[in-house]
Amino acid sequence: MTVNRLERASRPTFYFIGVTTLKSSIMRVFPQWMKYLNFGDVEIRGIDCLIHDNPQTYRDIVAFIKQDPLSLGGLITTHKMDLLAASKDYFEYLDPYAELLGEISSISKRFSQLRGHAKDPITSGLAMESFIPQSYWQSTNAELCILGAGGASLALTCYIMKQKKRYEWPSRIIVTNRSQPRLDHMKEIHNIINPGIPVEYIHAREAVINDSIVNDLKPGSVVVNATGLGKDQEGSPLTNDVIFPEHGIVWEFNYRGNLVFLDQANKQKKDRYLTIEDGWIYFIYGWTQVISEVFNSEIPTSGPVFDDLCRIAAEYR
Repeated sequence: MTVNRLERASRPTFYFIGVTTLKSSIMRVFPQWMKYLNFGDVEIRGIDCLIHDNPQTYRDIVAFIKQDPLSLGGLITTHKMDLLAASKDYFEYLDPYAELLGEISSISKRFSQLRGHAKDPITSGLAMESFIPQSYWQSTNAELCILGAGGASLALTCYIMKQKKRYEWPSRIIVTNRSQPRLDHMKEIHNIINPGIPVEYIHAREAVINDSIVNDLKPGSVVVNATGLGKDQEGSPLTNDVIFPEHGIVWEFNYRGNLVFLDQANKQKKDRYLTIEDGWIYFIYGWTQVISEVFNSEIPTSGPVFDDLCRIAAEYR
């Protein structure tokens, strides 16, 4: 269900604030997870907003969730920075990452408090650790190239800078973005927390600029599409002439949509010996961590329960 007008909830309700929420697998997965976790008869409602929507729209959404007794909270994609910038005064508590990054992916309630959490620094890290081998960066001297400087890419770099030891760092991080302000914001955050990792911030207005950067990466380097292109908007941050790094890892943050970036990587997979990952495991971690927060119930990040949640989700992918 997509909510165009915010209506008072008649039963416990969890909100998904995104762009094309009805297309997400979570609309089918969520009810099955609720049954498995014994969280009761909880409805999920999607709220679709325009990218960089009117600040008043975000304020109306947050005010509604805060005031409606049966509205439990929810998960935010795409609008993490814009929503918090517009409605920060409604929150009684923001976690340290939310304060640092100026974004939230989770809205929850504790007693009379409305709480905001930035879960991506944890969930992106969990996702990355699931497919990048231990000691990978040290053994390969590889670089990390992140295309896009939005909240998800900022979160991933923060995870590396705040959680990883020196021998677990990439030799260099390169971040590109079509507009300069997001790069400037990221650089400000990195100036506070970066323990010494070399970072380059590149204003790439055209895909051919991204091509030239990816073409020059060291063998084994990791290339991430964090732009949203392919899901929220059509296209790829790269052209079809790009050459991925030999023995590299290609990570598409999205798992659904017309994933041109993923297609481009798959065409070179055999010749360039690529390892390719989509955003499915990131999707699982992202949702389970927010659900855990909203329902104030710990959900494991590995082991039998997590495996069951992955199996249930895969049936509805």
